[in-house]
Amino acid sequence: MIVIFGSINMDLVARVQRIARPGETVLSRRADSFFGGKGANQAVAAARVSHGGPLRVAMVGAIGNDPFGKACLKNLEENGVDVGAIRMTDEPTGCAFITVDETGENAITVASGANMALRAADLPKNLLTAATVLVLQMEVSIADSLEVAARARRAGVKVVWNFAPVPAVKERSAVAELLAVTDVLVVNEHEALAIADMVGEPSGDDYLKAGSAISQSFGPTCIVTAGSRGAYAITPDSARTHATARPITPVDTTGAGDTFVGVLANGLAEGLEIGRAMERACAAASLSCLTAGAQAGMPERKSLEQHLTQA
Repeated sequence: MIVIFGSINMDLVARVQRIARPGETVLSRRADSFFGGKGANQAVAAARVSHGGPLRVAMVGAIGNDPFGKACLKNLEENGVDVGAIRMTDEPTGCAFITVDETGENAITVASGANMALRAADLPKNLLTAATVLVLQMEVSIADSLEVAARARRAGVKVVWNFAPVPAVKERSAVAELLAVTDVLVVNEHEALAIADMVGEPSGDDYLKAGSAISQSFGPTCIVTAGSRGAYAITPDSARTHATARPITPVDTTGAGDTFVGVLANGLAEGLEIGRAMERACAAASLSCLTAGAQAGMPERKSLEQHLTQA
């Protein structure tokens, strides 16, 4: 099974000609609402590609007792995600404010709300088995995420940690503690460089050197996603595996990284070797960019398999 411990948000999206600079106002014709939150996005991505397969996907998160929270809960259920471990709180449901420019690039501000009320105790013990893949991100309490990861490792669970968004934590010991309980670390180029700098392994602008240093020093397999260049997995012995990205003209890149993580978790839970799991994840991430919104373009299992066969 796949367990996602993380954030649940409502995304408010405005399309602009270009993303505003500090102090600047830009106009958009309208704002649209979409379901989001890195945790919820990854749960939906995993559930869609797991549909028709043997795996169950469960979400552990927190929402507010408000219309956004109720809508988010319903959306997860409709996508086949087990929502039994989602807790309703007095805090407002998390909300993300997203601007997307005409090239498909985005800028995001997140109001965490109920996400910061999520606690390690909210994860039921029966969800942690040797057959579980646990997925974490950086949009909920780091301390509670660390506690969950440590519990999972003791139970023989594979821990996948998406180091996004990069937190304000600068102490090497805190980052080292996170990496020590991680089996597979997923980062983009900028996040790889940020972690390397945090742990005293500055790598200039060489994200593969950064990924290699992280993996060698702390032990996890480090997967660096690099947009149109695909993704690279680097193991502690410096072995590299590359998965290519499908050429596309993006409509909206919001949620592409989360699609990659959710589909990767599915592949690992199904026992695929890392290269094959990354290939599927790259293809799914590319497909997700063809539709506006973080979750709208996430592919179902059948469409992903057809796309891979055609490619």
